[in-house]
Amino acid sequence: MMEYIACIILAFALLQLLVALVNLLFRERLPERNTNGEDNITTTASKKDPTLSLLIPARDEEANIGNLLVDLTTITDRILEIIVCDDQSTDRTAAIVEAFAARDPRIRLIRSGVLTDGWSGKNHACHRLAQEATGDYLLFLDADVRVREGVIDRSLQYMLRHRCDLMSIFPTQEMHTLGEKITVPNMQLILLTLLPLPLVRLSKFPSLSAANGQFMLFRRETYKELEPHRQFRKSRAEDIEIARHLKRLRRRVSCLTGERDVRCRMYHSLPEAVEGFSKNVTYFFGNSSSAAILYWLVTTLGFVAFLLTGRWDWLWLWLAATLLTRIAASLTAGMKVGDNLLLFLPQQLMLGVFIFRSLINKRKKTFRWKGRNI
Repeated sequence: MMEYIACIILAFALLQLLVALVNLLFRERLPERNTNGEDNITTTASKKDPTLSLLIPARDEEANIGNLLVDLTTITDRILEIIVCDDQSTDRTAAIVEAFAARDPRIRLIRSGVLTDGWSGKNHACHRLAQEATGDYLLFLDADVRVREGVIDRSLQYMLRHRCDLMSIFPTQEMHTLGEKITVPNMQLILLTLLPLPLVRLSKFPSLSAANGQFMLFRRETYKELEPHRQFRKSRAEDIEIARHLKRLRRRVSCLTGERDVRCRMYHSLPEAVEGFSKNVTYFFGNSSSAAILYWLVTTLGFVAFLLTGRWDWLWLWLAATLLTRIAASLTAGMKVGDNLLLFLPQQLMLGVFIFRSLINKRKKTFRWKGRNI
């Protein structure tokens, strides 16, 4: 029996390696900018350049919103309007946005108003933003995202080329402290070892879906028809649920990662990272706590099965596959390979903390984020 379990654990490790290699070797990329510095995003159907509304939900983001607005006002990407929704911030977020709006007529500040029962704050803010937007395409960005020259035009070009209804990018994560390095990579490592990202666009199966709310670009007609943030108004992982919902409706969805022109520093401390990831970690496993626990046991303590059966050959093969998987996933996501190899055990331990904390929060119904129950 134990040898049978060991065989399954080894097979799973090899499957993860295969998925990681597929994501590395067949990673989809945004189109390159033309040599003249402009992107051809004109549609032959409409005979005009499509317009883009850039939408930013913001709650207590005074440390980040100014950096993002500097990026957006200095790049030459074609942005029709930049709308920020102040989600009942208690800091200087609104004042900072108003100062930028005084200098750039494209920028506008709106207020989320009183949060209606049954809504999460971010989903309500995104829904309000979409109601105000006038562009042909709607790009939702989190306030802590940073963008470089050309990436928005290139994203729109990708949408037009593949006729997507939704395209999402997992930003390249910036990590400076040890607390960040042992927590943040888990998101990308899970994604890139369980889901072949090219199949998000190429397959019709809703289970093969992914999206990241930090960067979500919608076709406006699709968004207005489906109102996805209203559909999943209370969800703690609306990005993933929206992507699966669109796939069920046979809409075209795509998900990219490793784009260095889109960056984000998600968390600045270990407690903040634990609180953030514990609210949605189970959604990476179909919102199944059992699947999350099983994944953690297999990927963290799998070696025990080989020791108990005396299969040292399988143990070394499992270890080699695990390390190669981390190397491939790190390269795909633009993470430091050395960090993710040296910090393998702390990262696995922190993943266990996320799952354990999520189970406690689920039982007590005490999921919180930025001072709110969610």
